[in-house]
Amino acid sequence: MNELAALALAAFALDLLLGDPSYRLHPIRLMGRWITFLEAGLRRAGLDGRLGGSILAAATAGAFVGMFLLFSGLAARLHPIAAMIVHLYVIYSCLALGDLFRHVRRVSLALEGDDLHTARQAVGRIVGREVSSLDRWGVGRAAVETLAENFVDGFLSPLFWLILGGTAARLLGWSPIVPAVCAMLIFKAASTLDSMVGYRDARYARFGWAGARADDAMNFVPARLSIPILIMGAAVSGLSPMKGLQTAMRDRLKHDSPNSGHAESFAAGALGVSLGGPAQYGGSLKNKSWLGDGPSEVEVRHIHATVILLRRSAWIGMVALLCPLLFL
Repeated sequence: MNELAALALAAFALDLLLGDPSYRLHPIRLMGRWITFLEAGLRRAGLDGRLGGSILAAATAGAFVGMFLLFSGLAARLHPIAAMIVHLYVIYSCLALGDLFRHVRRVSLALEGDDLHTARQAVGRIVGREVSSLDRWGVGRAAVETLAENFVDGFLSPLFWLILGGTAARLLGWSPIVPAVCAMLIFKAASTLDSMVGYRDARYARFGWAGARADDAMNFVPARLSIPILIMGAAVSGLSPMKGLQTAMRDRLKHDSPNSGHAESFAAGALGVSLGGPAQYGGSLKNKSWLGDGPSEVEVRHIHATVILLRRSAWIGMVALLCPLLFL
């Protein structure tokens, strides 16, 4: 268990230090290409409904867990250190907070230089909405919203499933590291499926159902855990933890997703701004609910404050979630 805790800490430090380098053999990018390939095959076979989507979800999780078990086993035969490197590499690849901070910094720099065109391009790489018509306040809101949402999806949830998988294995008398990484990979499969096929349009409403529901289920507990962690983070970041809590309790279920509104609404309250509101998606206007009751003019200083909040909250969450491992 101490080794798993050390691997988690090392992976988190690497994520903050190096971000998420872009290369063809990145495990999550390989997962994305696998989903695209398998979706095309399932649709050609006429499996474009819930059955096909369920096969896609099971095959994605199974394939990548299987590959991990294969490489982990081969590495363990070579040397325990080789196995440790494989485990560290996969855990690091499943965390995505440091890279998000780097993308958002490009948005901040462009806004500080009054370069709205570049700011739109930068934020367009990390959000799904259309950005061509966003003003500087809309760019700021988009940046803060994706920061808050991905605090759960890109950091807290994968870490939660790593710890839960390792703890469950330890309680069953098994070695914890391999089951822990398998649980983390299953979550990343659900998250990647949701981002690629989990839409509610005519093409994906049925086909993407299994991936979207798996992502909802696996983010359910971490999204709610994010609030007490963010309260502590806000308290050490000069923000308003009580206003964040009050806003989260009021607005957290106004989001279309059962999970995304928790961290977003807390951030809105702690920052004293409003997030959400109408946004363009796929050529049509989506009237999203407003989260928070402050002004909607999100400035660069709010983006910087959100990064500080999430960075400190991430360290708090890391320590809090590692405690069960150290205890066991």
